[in-house]
Amino acid sequence: MIDISNLSIQFTGENLFEGVNLRISRHDKVALVGSNGTGKSTFLKLLYGIEQPETGSIKKQKGIRIGYLPQDIIAFRGQTLFNEVKTSLPDIRSLDERERLVLENLNDQTISEEDRAEVLEELGEIHLRKDQIDFYSADSRIEKVLMGLGFREKDFFRRTEEFSGGWQMRIQMAKILLSQNDLLLMDEPTNHLDIDTLGWLIDYLQSSDAALLIISHDRHFINCVTNRTIEVFDRQINFYSGNYSQYLVYKEEREKQLLALQKNREKRKKEIEGFVERFRYKASKARQVQSRVKQLEKIETIDLASDEKKIELRFPDPPKSGVVPVEIKNLNHSYGNLDVLKNVNLQIEREDKIAIVGPNGAGKTTLAKIIASKLTATNGSIILGHNTILSYYEQEVADSIDPEYDLIDALEEVNNDLSAGQLRAILGSFLFSGDDVFKKIKVLSGGERSRVALSRLLLTKANLIILDEPTNHLDFSSKAILQEALMNFSGTLIIVSHDIDFLRPIVNKVIEIRDCFVKVFPGDINYYMLKRQEILEQKTEAVETSSADKTNRKDQKRIEAELRQKKFAATKELRAKLEKCEKEVANLEELKSKLESELSDAKIFTNPQLAKEKNLEYEKTKVELDTTYHVWTELSDKLEGIEKSFDAS
Repeated sequence: MIDISNLSIQFTGENLFEGVNLRISRHDKVALVGSNGTGKSTFLKLLYGIEQPETGSIKKQKGIRIGYLPQDIIAFRGQTLFNEVKTSLPDIRSLDERERLVLENLNDQTISEEDRAEVLEELGEIHLRKDQIDFYSADSRIEKVLMGLGFREKDFFRRTEEFSGGWQMRIQMAKILLSQNDLLLMDEPTNHLDIDTLGWLIDYLQSSDAALLIISHDRHFINCVTNRTIEVFDRQINFYSGNYSQYLVYKEEREKQLLALQKNREKRKKEIEGFVERFRYKASKARQVQSRVKQLEKIETIDLASDEKKIELRFPDPPKSGVVPVEIKNLNHSYGNLDVLKNVNLQIEREDKIAIVGPNGAGKTTLAKIIASKLTATNGSIILGHNTILSYYEQEVADSIDPEYDLIDALEEVNNDLSAGQLRAILGSFLFSGDDVFKKIKVLSGGERSRVALSRLLLTKANLIILDEPTNHLDFSSKAILQEALMNFSGTLIIVSHDIDFLRPIVNKVIEIRDCFVKVFPGDINYYMLKRQEILEQKTEAVETSSADKTNRKDQKRIEAELRQKKFAATKELRAKLEKCEKEVANLEELKSKLESELSDAKIFTNPQLAKEKNLEYEKTKVELDTTYHVWTELSDKLEGIEKSFDAS
């Protein structure tokens, strides 16, 4: 579908990519991962055609349709929500306009019978084309996507300029999802989504035929929707089969192999250097010394990924609060005539780690602000318990840091007990390195200020910390560092977030806000997701039960048995091929590992002829393995497609 050959691009005079060769096929669903600043967003822009490479080519299949969701929010104006989204269906709009003009001609009283016959023939062609493109279901498809993305029916006829930034992003997403694209390029699509919308988007993308290339720091999301991973590292792009979690396993194994190879090379280097030093001044050994010097020049240093995951940050141990740091009694809140929270009664206990979840606009941030005393409830009471020391994070807090401070000043304002080196380490974990720490707050972007505010949070001695969407501007490594710190925090936590993977090891209780009311789920985020799924299934069952179309139980079992037999027959040959392919992959991986071990053996790499033979065999094995992986992926996708077609029957 897309072939990339020898691609290179620069940014501010430095290469982001060098000599990239890559193919994206029709059924690839790919996560694009790598540290911030490695050029992931630039890569999407290259594929879409916004940026041009310095060298190389990007060849796209003729007629391919590509949809692009940028990270920067696009502001829509001038139309209703429904009509704006409908513009993403060009065939629908053109047929609408053609039919309108034809009907005008048909209603013209002066038209001749001959012309009228031609107009009627054109009208018939329009109706035939409408049937071909499923014209009459277009409105219901638009409604389904808009509702899935969290819009309500009453929103459909609001002007697009009335919607805030996060909702503008959803409008753009609705348009690219409905455009029947062959490839979707999505840059941080989950940033403005709530937990319900995220679940809907996962289901939609899983069932979509479009290929995907996604940048996201939401591990749960990309694990669910991708089957391949592209890693951007050291100006190169590496392709892995499998989702993000599987990629991490491959990456860890690769790092071990590279580390072992590097150690062997270092050992060999020292041996050669010792020989050269020992016999440097002996004329009889001049030829051998010169040979060793040439060997030394050929030993290349292996680039290893930076060991960011070893950075550990901990909150200072806070003083203990009372057993109940926060108690909420009969709380209600509204904005004018709009009720947001009704009859909230909660006891938050010491060392609770709570996630607040729910649809956008449900009142999650409102409740967090009320607890943090940043907002006064319409009525009811918030009681902070004995010795409760509270710290609160949100984007507005980040914007309130003195703009004249540099980053070190900003941290010292919170805690001046740490050395400059310790403060630099904390800032480094949030992606500020080198001279960045001397930048003024006023020159930072919104995302950078958010990261400074989070680093300040690590220095507080609060025993109740409230975080509103803390992961929005963090990459995987920074998120992992914050996650680890929160897991080890000995106080009480309240986190507003839709990032399931981030919440998973932290929280022990979930508060859901829905339709103004609060419900407590006494378990982790997995427990909440399970219960939420049960509720949705019960609602679905209730709707299906009320339906007049009921199938006899015995007939249903017979139909299911027939389907199982047909499914088995239809997939038997394919499963056999897949099993054979899996064995080939296992054999090739075993051979590849064996060759890697042999290549690091001094007996081999000191024998040029043998080393050459082994390297040729190793490169051939890698090519065979990549080809077999590709065949395996295509067979797996084909099998999955057949099974899904039977499951949908």
